[in-house]
Amino acid sequence: MTSTDIRQVNRRQTAVVTFHRAPAPVRAAFRALEHTAPEVGARWAERIWFTLPKPTPRATSGPDPGPGEAFAVGTVAGEIWGSGPTVYLLHGWAGHRGQLGAFVEPLVARGYRVVAFDAPSHGESGPGAHGPRSSSIPEFAEALKAVVAAQGPATAVIAHSMGATATAIALCDGMRADRLAMLAPLASPAMYGRRLARMLGAGERTHRRLVARVERRVGPMRHMEVPELGRAIAMPPTLVVHDRDDSSVSVTDGAAIAAAWPRASLRVTSGLGHRRLLRHRDVVAEVVDFVTD
Repeated sequence: MTSTDIRQVNRRQTAVVTFHRAPAPVRAAFRALEHTAPEVGARWAERIWFTLPKPTPRATSGPDPGPGEAFAVGTVAGEIWGSGPTVYLLHGWAGHRGQLGAFVEPLVARGYRVVAFDAPSHGESGPGAHGPRSSSIPEFAEALKAVVAAQGPATAVIAHSMGATATAIALCDGMRADRLAMLAPLASPAMYGRRLARMLGAGERTHRRLVARVERRVGPMRHMEVPELGRAIAMPPTLVVHDRDDSSVSVTDGAAIAAAWPRASLRVTSGLGHRRLLRHRDVVAEVVDFVTD
């Protein structure tokens, strides 16, 4: 996709992230707190931000590649298939390693070793630093770095949604990978925070306090702006795949990353949404071709 095509995508799409939903009574409560107790609203919004929804049903997994060799790095649980150069798979927020199962068999068939794991508080892994059903982008990034350190150099990483954001941060922290495939990546946690506040019905007073609380936990959000990360360091050749009909993370996020990273290309699909692209035959084939090239 050319830079002109990327600009057209940006103009056509409305950038919305809908990892959370707020019923009318919750929105009404946040509107009231905006005027009476914005710090209370910010504390509530922070809890919503970092709390996982109910576990994703296994029905949303990709094709089952069969059991791999189980491993653990601390409290992080994962599996290994095949032998050869290693490709790592990283799921997104509220996901699990089985969602990327469609990539295992074709990669193993080409002579690659595949390592997939569950991020803290996800799947079979233990809880994150703030307890069960709580995690963050830095925890995803730290888990990825720890698994790569234990399992060997990354020929490639295939990462979905927030997992793609975490992978970019891990690369900025010194992790190496020869190739990267980002599927429906989240480009800007800071923008997500603003959208979350808007979705909850919170105003600017609550939003400012929410940002301060989040940054006390994870550090400055400006350090997590994925387009800027690719301008700051030399990222590996990257394929970004994003669907026009993604209702969780807008295609504008993927387009912004592809436009900013010098060695990135963008593939836009239609009708697959946020997770179906993880098991779509053509997407899987294109990603596998890219990371094994």
